[in-house]
Amino acid sequence: MPEFFPFIPGNETGRAARQHLASDASPLLGRFRAVPPARSQAQQQLGLLGRGSVHVGYGALVFGSESDSEGDDEDGGDDDRNSSDNGNDNNGRGCGAAVRRTSRALRRVARLMRRSIRDLWIAPRQTAVKRVVERWWSRWGVLVFLPAALAVGWCALPFPQYSFPADSNGHPGPHDVPGPDAPSSGHRAPGHGKARVQVNFWFFLFVYYGFYTLTALIWITKVFNLYSLNWWPSTLGFPLTVSLIAFISLAAPIPIYLIPEARYLTVHNTAWISWTFVIMAMPVAIAFCILMTHERHLSLRNSLSETQRIFTSSWWTGKADTLSATRDYNRRRGIIGRGAHSFDPDAALQVTDQPRPTIPAFIQRRRWLPASFVRFVWFCLALFVGLLAYLIGEAYAEIYLRTLPHNSFETIVYVYSWVVTVHLLDALTGWILGASEGERVGSYPLSWIFKLYFMLTYQTYVRALYARLRSPSQFIWLQALSSSFLIILTPLTMTQTYHRVLSMLGLTTQSYASYQKICTRNVFIRFLAENVSMLTFLGSILVLHFGANKDVYPYFAFDNPDELYDFELTFYASMITWACELAAGIVLRALIRWIFGVNASAEGKMDLAVWPELLPTSVAVMLHVLQSMLFSIIRLQFR
Repeated sequence: MPEFFPFIPGNETGRAARQHLASDASPLLGRFRAVPPARSQAQQQLGLLGRGSVHVGYGALVFGSESDSEGDDEDGGDDDRNSSDNGNDNNGRGCGAAVRRTSRALRRVARLMRRSIRDLWIAPRQTAVKRVVERWWSRWGVLVFLPAALAVGWCALPFPQYSFPADSNGHPGPHDVPGPDAPSSGHRAPGHGKARVQVNFWFFLFVYYGFYTLTALIWITKVFNLYSLNWWPSTLGFPLTVSLIAFISLAAPIPIYLIPEARYLTVHNTAWISWTFVIMAMPVAIAFCILMTHERHLSLRNSLSETQRIFTSSWWTGKADTLSATRDYNRRRGIIGRGAHSFDPDAALQVTDQPRPTIPAFIQRRRWLPASFVRFVWFCLALFVGLLAYLIGEAYAEIYLRTLPHNSFETIVYVYSWVVTVHLLDALTGWILGASEGERVGSYPLSWIFKLYFMLTYQTYVRALYARLRSPSQFIWLQALSSSFLIILTPLTMTQTYHRVLSMLGLTTQSYASYQKICTRNVFIRFLAENVSMLTFLGSILVLHFGANKDVYPYFAFDNPDELYDFELTFYASMITWACELAAGIVLRALIRWIFGVNASAEGKMDLAVWPELLPTSVAVMLHVLQSMLFSIIRLQFR
């Protein structure tokens, strides 16, 4: 617990009293004087939100006090190490002193790296996260370049590849592969290309798919961390539980691959993504079973003591510990309305030796669900909607790619139907999660992460579409509509008039300041989603078009003379689109700051600093969504 007011013991004639005598901020409290701590620069920066911001409260105070204490500790540690180094340098001579200095420097670097990894990714601390996000280049490096580099490096891992065996005419082809990919089936090849090579199943399973599954489990775990709930059994612990789930995720597809009649299922991307959906749902099911086993959905697990019951109505009425149990008991006894046993304020005080009436033990169990359990059910529903969007996005991409080519009108219809779908699911999840206490889940950090998840899901599938645009006019139409809607509609939705209309329709219960804060946060999240998705798209085009996995990802090959798609058009038009998006983002943030006096970048930085767990969770969700985009266009044929 941080020390907000250090108390100085002594009498009123002591030196401390004379020192603070003229201060109105230090009231006299008997033999103790409450001295508020000096407002540091870190705490002064917390005032940049103001006007009902969600950060004004306990979280901001803790952030300010922790910043001061941790900064003092680190400075003191550095001073001690520097003095020790100076003393050793004066005593050391020759090569031995140089070796000792080098070893101390290496140990210091290793210690700083361990501390950085722990304070940023394992157990995030507010001061460490604040140092990273307050500078634009480090913020870009962690939130944009890091997940993009991991996703691009993952898809660039070279697969062991094998040519298809020749058919009876000596032409290579997948003639011996049963299922829909065989030429004899008459099935149209998907838009992301026909399989060109066979790949090694074991490399795909243990390296490619294994890392994909690990990222998904990390994301689910980080989401539970934001919810402040451990999904794994305490008897097993996290390492053993996650290892068992990872083992199941890798072991279950092996029998399907070894059975010839079922092997055709392994070539479908949708089958692998559906299996990943099941793996990601396992932690949710485990947590639900743990709560049910511990009877968290029933009454208090430990009955109240006699001392505790003194402060409840159950001590004086003889009823159970809850109001609902009292109503149930009265209903069973037929006491409805004002009966003989009801309280009469005008009656005389009577003393009786009758014992307090008791309720049978089986009735004392709650007949209603506790608020914490209902909150967890809402949380599970939000996770289900998020994972459902994951499958819907794959279905959208499959439908679009199997019906290529498209004209400009069809492309716009596809894109904006996907936009509407994602925003509807996002609105549903946002309503479930809420942004303040008292709502269904009531978690601002969870709403932050799910907003990033849906925004990035929408952006990644639109990026994949860019590789199948056939003319510059299609790029121009898409970007013109996107930037226009962004610059015009976003400020309009932040006005008091729009907020008043939403309040009249019952679509929001937030104050205008809180509503404006949410809108500004969404601008910051959109900025992250646009940049990380475009950077990943451009990087994946380069490494897959010119790299070793070109035949595994024929979607980015661009070497079919019959196709109307071109690498130069796709790459350079995407670069221009990215530049337009950056310009539109700068214009939008300038408009918001000019009209409303709110800095979108400062709001986003403060979110990450006040809730440090948002940083690793954001990187995990970004990496998972980017991997899902790349996984949806790989072509699998196993040897």
